[in-house]
Amino acid sequence: MLSIKQSPYYHRAFQELNYAHGDYYLFEHFIIAEIKEDIIFNWNEHAKHVVAEISDLYENNGKDLVYISNRVNNYSVVPTDWVHFFKYQYNLKGYAVVTSKKGKAWYNSLLEKMFVRNQMQTFMDLHEAIEWAESLYQAKKALRSAV
Repeated sequence: MLSIKQSPYYHRAFQELNYAHGDYYLFEHFIIAEIKEDIIFNWNEHAKHVVAEISDLYENNGKDLVYISNRVNNYSVVPTDWVHFFKYQYNLKGYAVVTSKKGKAWYNSLLEKMFVRNQMQTFMDLHEAIEWAESLYQAKKALRSAV
């Protein structure tokens, strides 16, 4: 599976945020995260700080953004920590998980889906996830212009 840095999309990122636990690539309508190997990703140690920094860079607490988790490494997510995300009224247009394996990572994304309040999809290809993110933005843009 390709890292965003190995893809043709990397040059489109307007900013890259690097943390000890992972890297985040910021685009106009979506964010791609690549968490490092063997991390147990949770709200207090990881997400809280990242969300605060990213929400300062985007309007409306990210309600028009899609978060794409590009799972190039094996790591775990504490799915119940999604509650904290919503407690602080952070919103996302959608959430995508990209994994090339139908094994543990695939099933973990299904577990996460139970805790995510917005649209969530699992993909086996980064390109498909990015197209989906762009389609959500285009649909919202079309809806706004129709009103």
